[in-house]
Amino acid sequence: MTVEPGSHTLTEITSQPEVWERVIHTLKRHVEALTSLWTARTYSSVIFTGCGSTYYLSQVAAALFQEHVGVSARAYPASEVALLPDMVLKAERDPLLIAVSRSGETTETLEAIRIFRERTRDPIIAVTCASGSTLAHQADLILSIDEAQEQSVAQTRSFSSMLLVLQGVIALLGGGHLDDVVTLPRALRTLFREYVGLARELGEHPEVRQFFFLGSGALHGIANEAMLKLKEMSLSPSEAFHVLEFRHGPMSMVDDHTLVVALISDEMRNQELSVLRHMRKRGARILAIAQHAYDLEPDARTYVVQLPAELPRWARPVLYLPFLQFMAFYRALLRKQNPDQPANLEFVISLEKSLM
Repeated sequence: MTVEPGSHTLTEITSQPEVWERVIHTLKRHVEALTSLWTARTYSSVIFTGCGSTYYLSQVAAALFQEHVGVSARAYPASEVALLPDMVLKAERDPLLIAVSRSGETTETLEAIRIFRERTRDPIIAVTCASGSTLAHQADLILSIDEAQEQSVAQTRSFSSMLLVLQGVIALLGGGHLDDVVTLPRALRTLFREYVGLARELGEHPEVRQFFFLGSGALHGIANEAMLKLKEMSLSPSEAFHVLEFRHGPMSMVDDHTLVVALISDEMRNQELSVLRHMRKRGARILAIAQHAYDLEPDARTYVVQLPAELPRWARPVLYLPFLQFMAFYRALLRKQNPDQPANLEFVISLEKSLM
């Protein structure tokens, strides 16, 4: 039977509300074990690590963790934990490592946890979509969402589901509760119902030739992941920047064939909206994804996606991405690319031992 290009990716993107509901059940099952591990000792810091998409996921989680739990948290590519351990670990006295990997078999991530264990003997939490993986078997606590596993190479529902797990962890360890997480599947259904048509319009827009994704704080990791999805799936020129940093050189690339996407935060919204308006004056099309529409008036070159729920900041980041996954999917089909199997990529990245 012939499978249409992109059919797996489309199913995986659209299934996210249902998978998120299962994620919440998984979180509830692990509350006691998570609380026990966290309260058993005092951690000086938390290190998040992953590769590619899961490194960007780690950036989001580290920023949220430090802000809402109040413990120093940093994100590193797993290759740097493995190959530059003195830079990453030397100053750490009692760190906790949270390793994120869809497959649980990525070479750099497995090497990172080996080096971490060898250097520190401190606990490791694994967040994965493969409960039977090597990573899962080597961790002290496994948070696995096997239902989020994918057939496509590019991560969509696996990324959002693993991020949702970590947002729930942050809620619990930060003294919050899971009530706000429970509302997210319903909010995503509303988002899909109202904005998938716009995602397709922008993905297929004949005048857009390059994309910039802007986000600050925890949303910078989401901007990086959106950039990667568009680049992987459609082979389109795309870059990601902190919002205000975009003015310091990169905006020289903006022209009337540019779409600038800004993930608007609460803390910096006035400055972020100012940057968007500036890019609009330079000829770019602009898209704001935000909790509120503010005073942006949609027109032929201005687009607004309003997140469909009033949520605290720690609960919100996962909602910014699915719209952009759809945009990348439709862009890929426009450019005759197969989103299920991006060019030159493999499902699991395994390196020769000599490279590590």
